Amino acid sequence: MQKSILLIFTALLCVFTSQAQVLTTTPTFPKDNSDMSIIIDCSKGNQGLFNYSNTNDVYVHVGVITNLSTSPADWKYVKFTWGTTDANAKATSLGNNRYQYTITNIRAFFGVPASETIRKVTFLLRNGAGTSVHRNSDGSDMYISIYSDAFAGKFLKPALEPRFTPVVEPFNLFIGDTMRVTWAANAVADLKLFFNGNQINSVSSSNAIVDSFKINSYGNQQLVGRGTSGATTISDTLNFYVPPATTVSPLPAGVRDGINYEPGDTSVTLVLYAPNKTRVSVIGEFNNWIESPESQMFLSTDGKRFWKRITGLTKGTEYSFQYLVDGTIRIGDPYTEKVLDPNNDAAIGSNLYPNLKSYPNGKTTGIVSVLQTAKPSYTWQVPSFTRPDKSSLVVYELLLRDFVFTHDWKTVKDSINYFKHLGVNAIELMPFNEFEGNNSWGYNPSYYLAPDKYYGTDTKLKEFIDECHKNGIAVIMDIALNHSFGQSPMVQLYFDNANNRPASNSPWFNPVPRHAFNVGYDMNHESDATKYFVSRVVEHWLKEYKLDGFRFDLSKGFTQNITCDGNGNNCNVGSWSNYDASRINIWKAYYDTLQLKSPGSYVILEHFADNSEEKVLSDYGMMLWGNMNYNFNEATMGYIGNSNFAGALHTERGWSKPNLVSYMESHDEERLMYKNINFAATTPTYDIRNISIGLKRNAMAASFLFMMPGPKMIWQFGELGFDYSINTCQNGSVNSNCRLDIKPLVWDYLQEPNRKVLYEVYSGLLQLRQNPLFKAAFSTNRVEHSLGVATKWLKLTTDTSNILVVGNFDLSNSSINVTFQNAGTWYDYFTGGTIAATGSQQTINLQPGEYHVYVNRNVTYPLSAVTPVIDIPFNDKKLSLSVFPNPVQQQATIQYELPESGTAQLKLYNITGQQVAVLVNKFQPQGLHTITVNQLQSLYKLRAGTYFLQMEFGGKRLVQKLVLQF
Repeated sequence: MQKSILLIFTALLCVFTSQAQVLTTTPTFPKDNSDMSIIIDCSKGNQGLFNYSNTNDVYVHVGVITNLSTSPADWKYVKFTWGTTDANAKATSLGNNRYQYTITNIRAFFGVPASETIRKVTFLLRNGAGTSVHRNSDGSDMYISIYSDAFAGKFLKPALEPRFTPVVEPFNLFIGDTMRVTWAANAVADLKLFFNGNQINSVSSSNAIVDSFKINSYGNQQLVGRGTSGATTISDTLNFYVPPATTVSPLPAGVRDGINYEPGDTSVTLVLYAPNKTRVSVIGEFNNWIESPESQMFLSTDGKRFWKRITGLTKGTEYSFQYLVDGTIRIGDPYTEKVLDPNNDAAIGSNLYPNLKSYPNGKTTGIVSVLQTAKPSYTWQVPSFTRPDKSSLVVYELLLRDFVFTHDWKTVKDSINYFKHLGVNAIELMPFNEFEGNNSWGYNPSYYLAPDKYYGTDTKLKEFIDECHKNGIAVIMDIALNHSFGQSPMVQLYFDNANNRPASNSPWFNPVPRHAFNVGYDMNHESDATKYFVSRVVEHWLKEYKLDGFRFDLSKGFTQNITCDGNGNNCNVGSWSNYDASRINIWKAYYDTLQLKSPGSYVILEHFADNSEEKVLSDYGMMLWGNMNYNFNEATMGYIGNSNFAGALHTERGWSKPNLVSYMESHDEERLMYKNINFAATTPTYDIRNISIGLKRNAMAASFLFMMPGPKMIWQFGELGFDYSINTCQNGSVNSNCRLDIKPLVWDYLQEPNRKVLYEVYSGLLQLRQNPLFKAAFSTNRVEHSLGVATKWLKLTTDTSNILVVGNFDLSNSSINVTFQNAGTWYDYFTGGTIAATGSQQTINLQPGEYHVYVNRNVTYPLSAVTPVIDIPFNDKKLSLSVFPNPVQQQATIQYELPESGTAQLKLYNITGQQVAVLVNKFQPQGLHTITVNQLQSLYKLRAGTYFLQMEFGGKRLVQKLVLQF
């Protein structure tokens, strides 16, 4: 009889383990030295491979959790490489969305030493490329417990999701429904089942117990399976929730989507826009993250919003919380101003973000949102800022991560004097709202109203903006509202896991992109839900942070016109760029929204559409990016055929308003100096790849760009001749896969005289743009030019103040014929010299790379404060000599570079040619050497005046002027 009972229950065990759930194993209780067959049902879980068309392209990704693992994410002995198609990793299709994979001897398969205890096998199922992945419904990894010979038991029904701590698969049971339960043990024992504390069944001498019962109440329920074998008793507990029917109740007056703080600072009303969802609960610190009837939100009478009032909060205390939607989806509030990230917050040091609230580990999964009543308010030192007019705007674009080592708001705030001396009047920050991960350009946004904590606290951000405003500098936020990525709560709320894309009923996103170059998930900007969301986002930053405007990433993507195929592929870029009346209407409406929220706020579009469309948007008041990187770089490299950069002029495009933000470099373009050094034209007597020559040609190009009317943009460190490729890897190599990698900080460039000269050229040009006598020239339409040839000229004319720029972009001497706008004395802006203009055509001779900015009023900005490096070729290397700063007022440095080891002589002469001192006369190693002028002063008691330094080395001689003014 005993044998018959065992056979019956063994058969039942096989039946129940074969019924559909995310993952089942044979044997039911696998041991570390046993074989194990795993069956995965892709209609369950996140459905990442549901109805996957190529069943021959499905592979496992497996590892183990051992006693040495530090967390559920600490996989050990991972067997296969992600994204590869190792035949040994291939799963076998069983049809009907089910796959099987068999492991022979678990310990031997993974190669785990006998000294380590295997606790779980970690498991994912993916396609070959790793772009479609089957996981649990919450996106977590799957785990299979490994057993020893010790007595153990577990539930087989209801079906469980194989999370690190298994939970009941998502289901919707209601009062009156029947629940079927199976609890199994790995040995014959006396077994019992309990439901909500009451015993409902028991069997003796069995290895499984089966029962079914009706649900007769809603709320939290508990199942317990208990087994006794001899003196050993074990138990297993399952908790699940049976929801009451959702209560329909009118939305309270005056609330809107997100967190609504109430008077008294102890209550909030939470509102979630979630049409077509069945139920939503608020889980968080105030209810120990447990769904209950009390946590369930009301549904508004229009069926679109869920709302809940949370009371009894402690004033000023931060609370983390989530929305649990239909029992399966856990998301933060889309309008939260702070999130906690279980995967990335640990890398944010306390020096960057003091007292950062801890993530509720073990309580929930995924990103959580934070609310705080009575949050201390920031007192603005500049409550009302007068923004620079658009035509005079000079924007400095930067990525905080690559601009200061500490990547924090405080440090960049302390750098304001750098921007101020440079002469920029606007800083455009690459996206800094919460994005996925920490190390990013920021175009993978997740939460739009929350500043990313990797850059510091919200208070430090406000202090930075305030400091900019104190110094007359506007702050512009680069923002990606064309798309979102998978961590976005709005993406997760309506997601088609089977097709790995937004669901067709998403209020905000298209299932597939409508246009080319889309990344992430494409937003539908004709949806009222998206329009409302964008309005709330811009309002938040304009009002709460007093930002001055936005640069909208991929603005040409704000269209519902389809220029791709049904899968978002094979896109027609030309059609996408054509005049699009619907896109124009979208942008006019958004522009109006910004002006309503903050009159005079900037709208800058990365558009690159047909000129006829851009002209309409410009006429309406928007600014548009004008990418002239290629043409300017061709000019600096000496390739004249493609060097016409007249497209940087709004007048060339037929625009009536100077709203073209033209630039030579941006975060998306290769750096001028990198190409100058590596790819520029050369001759035996003139080599643009020489750093000093390349830098001077960049200064010449800048003189043309910044003397053009309308707003301009500088990419960070372009003013210092940044010469690392956009594709520089962190190991120093260059590879297109490294485009988004961290780039070197180059603040030491300021110690290099030639780079400091370039900085001063930028500064001088930008000061001229702001000079009251010439400011009107940079909004004029009275522009003439000849920019398609090697020797280029540009004229700006007003009723009183005129500018003429000339430059020789060729590789040899040349002359240029120009006619100054008016006769009389003109001033060379950078030398202080003068030229007599006849009012008729005149010829000016120019060396290669020589340029001049002539002005008809004496507002010169001589560059004598910085002496360029003097260098000459020396056996394929160079011998150089420089002084900086020069003239010397307090401190200065003499710097010389020897191309090889040898005897160097450095002598000092006064203006009459008399030798004053021998500074160096000895054998020295190859490389850079320095002497401070203060040392000379103490040794030789030098007086103010003009001196000459003479360097002799290897038969070569260099002479550099030294002016002492102390």
